[in-house]
Amino acid sequence: MLEKDICYELLSAYAETDASLKAQITRQIAESLKSGTFNSLKHLAVPLRPGRPAQPELRPPKDMPRRRINSAPAGRIALIHAIAHIELNAIDLALDMILRFSNRQLPFDYVRDWMSVADDEARHFLMLNGRLQELDSFYGALPAHNGLWQAAEETAHDLLARLAITPLVLEARGLDITPQLIDKMKTIGDTKTADCFAIIMEDEIGHVRVGKNWFDYECGRLRQDPISAWQKAVNTYFHGSLKPPFNIEARDAARFSAAFYQPLATPTK
Repeated sequence: MLEKDICYELLSAYAETDASLKAQITRQIAESLKSGTFNSLKHLAVPLRPGRPAQPELRPPKDMPRRRINSAPAGRIALIHAIAHIELNAIDLALDMILRFSNRQLPFDYVRDWMSVADDEARHFLMLNGRLQELDSFYGALPAHNGLWQAAEETAHDLLARLAITPLVLEARGLDITPQLIDKMKTIGDTKTADCFAIIMEDEIGHVRVGKNWFDYECGRLRQDPISAWQKAVNTYFHGSLKPPFNIEARDAARFSAAFYQPLATPTK
């Protein structure tokens, strides 16, 4: 079979500085992959940081204003903008998950799985940016925090650590928080935004499951116990705390057992 490599297309999406265009390119690559256009991935040097638009202004997390979620458009816009920023970063995290570790001789199903995740994140970003436009705003109109890429930089050398932190801490945390956001949007009568968040919530269960599957695979290759390997990576690379309550039902649906995270949970007062 003639090899058709996907690496240059992925690098193009990763380096794109226009947020909406990055999402659109990512979706086009995912569609081409599904149709059988690509069947191989060669290793390329990857910049440590992806392409980013000139706006929004990126600030340290401590310098971000507190959001007040209420029926006023400004509060909803701030929340949607913050989630859109997370989704943009999630596109690049999925692309980076493929490109950064393309020298590991992983099965091509690894590329397919993370490209499917990237496609979902791109769809989420475009959906949220569309919602912002319906509210007379847009992505880039507000500042955003610059801490989201820190975990990617710190785990750039270690696939197991990256799999432990990105899907199994950061995305898993979204499973805990998003139901509250859905309920809040319904309470204030914003069913459109609630529906957007519900779509994201359902997809994120699958993303955590993808992360868990490949984390287990890599543990098997390295002959490491998954629970102890995950806890070691969290203690080394995650600088926050694992805060209950956890969405046990969603985490279980993602096949991410409480045996991993409950022992590290911050005690409730």
